Amino acid sequence: MIQTVAQRLAQNVQKVIVGKEDVIQQLMVAVLCEGHILLEDVPGTGKTTLARALAASLGCTFRRIQFTPDLLPSDVTGLSWFNQKQQEFEFRPGPIMSQIVLADEINRATPRTQSALLEAMQERQVTADGVTRYLPRPFLVLATQNPVELEGTFPLPEAQVDRFLLKVNLGYPTQTEENDILERFRAADPLPDLEPVTGPEEVLALIGERRQVRVEDSVRDYVVRVARATRANPDIQLGASPRATLALYQAAQAWAAIQGRDFVLPDDVKTLAPPVFSHRLMIAPQAQLRGRDSVQLINDIVSAVPVPVEA
Repeated sequence: MIQTVAQRLAQNVQKVIVGKEDVIQQLMVAVLCEGHILLEDVPGTGKTTLARALAASLGCTFRRIQFTPDLLPSDVTGLSWFNQKQQEFEFRPGPIMSQIVLADEINRATPRTQSALLEAMQERQVTADGVTRYLPRPFLVLATQNPVELEGTFPLPEAQVDRFLLKVNLGYPTQTEENDILERFRAADPLPDLEPVTGPEEVLALIGERRQVRVEDSVRDYVVRVARATRANPDIQLGASPRATLALYQAAQAWAAIQGRDFVLPDDVKTLAPPVFSHRLMIAPQAQLRGRDSVQLINDIVSAVPVPVEA
C-alpha cells in the first residue's frame, strides 16, 4: 500500500516539479517517519514550489511562515489576547498549529524565533502562557534555506539542525528538464490546480504500516556501526547522535516500503545515510581545508563499514 500511495504522490507532485523523483521519494520518507525536512539550495531551484506541491498532494492542513529578522516567537506559536466582548483572554493559534508547515527561509529569523520551533519539532506540542497544546497529526515542518547568502541570515543551531530527519538538495535541472519546465509553465502555473491524492487518515495508517517493516538484527547492527563510525572518524569533529541513528533506522524502513518491500536491506541504509547524516556532522577544520565535505565522508564511512551478508 505504501508503494502505491508513494507512486501516486510522486506522479501528482511531478505535475508541477519536473524530474527529481529521488528527491520526492526522500520527502515521502520523511512523511512516513513523521520527520522534518531541510531543503537547502541556491535561489530559484524550486524549493518552495516543491514544498507547496507536497503539501497540496497530501491533503493536510497547510500554513506558510515567511521567516524574517523581525519575526517574533509568538508569531509562530500564537499568543493570548484580551477579548473585550467576553472580558477574558483567548488564545489565537499561530501558523505552527497545522499539519504541514512551510518555514520559508528559516535562517533569516533570529535564534530566539528559530528556537520557538524546537518543542514543536521534537515533542509535537506548543507551550504558550503555561498551557501545553498538542499539534495535529501528521505534523511535518518543511524548512527552506539559502546556503550562499550570508547577509541578514542566522546559522541554525546544532540542536535544531539535529531535529531535521533529512537534508535535501535539489540541484539544477538537466537541459531537457529545463526545457520541460518552460513548456509546462508556458500557459499557466499548474500548482494552484493541484488536487490531493491522499489524506491525514491514510497518512497515519501508512505511518503505522511503515513501523511493521522488518529489520534483521544484522542490518540493525549495521545501522549502529555506521553511526558510530562517524564518531570515530578523525575528519569529523562531531559525529552522528543517537537521534540520528534512530532517524537512519526509521528512514531505511520507509525507503524499503516505498520500494515495495517489507524488509530492510543494507543498500537502503547506504542510500539514506547521506541525507540523514550530512547536516548533523561537524567537519574538523583540517578536513575542510583539504576540501572534504560531509557527504564525501559519509560515503567513505559507508564503504568502509563491513556490510552484513547472508550466511
